[in-house]
Amino acid sequence: MSATRHDLVIVGGGLAGLTLALELRQSLPGLDVAVLERAIHPVPEITHKVGESTVELGSWYLANTLGLRDHLDEHQLRKFGLRFFFGAGDPGSGGLERADELGVSRLFSVPTWQVDRGRLENELARRVQAAGVTLLGGARVRRLSLNNGARRVEFDGPVGSGALESRWLIDAAGRTSVLKRTLSLARPNGHDINACWFRVAGEVRVDAWSDDADWQARTGGRPRWFSTSQLMGPGYWVWLIPLASGATSLGIVADPRFHDLDAIRTRERASEWLQRHEPRLAAALDDHELLDFGFLRHFSHDCERLFDADGWALTGEAGVFVDPLYSPGTDFIAISNGFITDLVARDCAGEDISVRARALEVVYRSLYDNSLALYQGMYGQFGNADLMALKSTWDYAYYWSVPAFLFANGALARLASDSVLRNALLTGVGLNRRMQRRFRQAPGDGRATPGRGRFFDQKSIPLLSRLNEQLTETLDGVALMERVTANLMRLERMAGHIENRLAHPGAPVGDDEQELLGAFPGLLRA
Repeated sequence: MSATRHDLVIVGGGLAGLTLALELRQSLPGLDVAVLERAIHPVPEITHKVGESTVELGSWYLANTLGLRDHLDEHQLRKFGLRFFFGAGDPGSGGLERADELGVSRLFSVPTWQVDRGRLENELARRVQAAGVTLLGGARVRRLSLNNGARRVEFDGPVGSGALESRWLIDAAGRTSVLKRTLSLARPNGHDINACWFRVAGEVRVDAWSDDADWQARTGGRPRWFSTSQLMGPGYWVWLIPLASGATSLGIVADPRFHDLDAIRTRERASEWLQRHEPRLAAALDDHELLDFGFLRHFSHDCERLFDADGWALTGEAGVFVDPLYSPGTDFIAISNGFITDLVARDCAGEDISVRARALEVVYRSLYDNSLALYQGMYGQFGNADLMALKSTWDYAYYWSVPAFLFANGALARLASDSVLRNALLTGVGLNRRMQRRFRQAPGDGRATPGRGRFFDQKSIPLLSRLNEQLTETLDGVALMERVTANLMRLERMAGHIENRLAHPGAPVGDDEQELLGAFPGLLRA
């Protein structure tokens, strides 16, 4: 079968594949890019895909790197941060003001969004085609070959069979991941978690779960339902995400040590599970039409290799996936797409990229493993409001001090060749691993703290507001290194204060500790 020749072929035209195609064309306007996608665009809105919530790194990528800020502002929802509720309880026990709440009273500086994936991917498809990308919809890959440095993809399409050949082949096909299967690259990561998710018609507004005036006033009149709301309990959490198309995305994510997948793998069982564990949400869903339902067993996964100098790579869920608690999916798409674009550009310029490909693999692996540490062995503590308030403060501070800061300043790919900057990253990685071990060792696994109506306002922590605002500053050279060094020194002090609180919960709180961790009433105090 004769084949059409391109410089680069992407298998998979979802979020990962389309954003990569757009980034490549923006960076390398002369590159001939083709995308094979099973669906035919435009896809339906409220598409049956998870990954609607974005955080700062991924939002920065969409809005600034790819230039999608206009679409996000006009056609998606501005997100009111992540918001955690502990001890949400039963509707018969009073309003949601009785729960402990962890979130923000006001927006941080860097915007994030809730994205309807169908709506976003349709816009991306329009933009990549306008940029000159060949987008072949309705295509099913039949065979993939990497022989002798030639990439060949054979597929069936709406008008018959076809084949593409290219110098570069990128797998962005999600969990079907044809390249991962062809090269036997799949490997487990030790994070055994299951999930189900579904969407309902209409808005599920947590603000309606209380008429308490003081509780309503906590957020200055801004509706909480614009947040990614997460109902927390021992071994599980439940998300609520509003979509601009008018639907609400929901999901149950659970550790099988505490909640077996069989208890949530059908809509009926998931409803029964919610009635037992989150009856307030179950009651709120009674009047909403179910739009879809899905589940995944062992959804967190790893990959032996992601970038190869011989002309292939994986991005998005085709490669790795960590955990959705902090919504990092788009973050890792942004990082892998940036690394792939860097390698392709250097390869096109005639550079030998063999050493750089291995170095970027090490950097990506370090970021992935460090992110995985946030979740491994922690699900049993998800009902502990006090510990999670401390942990989330650390997790946000580390994220904004190191990976998100480096990404916003275009410095992540520099880690492959800048040993000083790379050593700074490794220092941060070591600090984070140390703190995640402390959190895992804290007492209370599998137990929940009853809701006491407390509000852990992350916006009241001076350090978090400062770190988030600093993401908007553009630094380079010496100034960039000085900022990273200052951030790491601050994280070291923060780590000491957290370890002191964990070891001596009744100790007085000093000024530096209050600056870095806040002064939440009753937090880990005797």
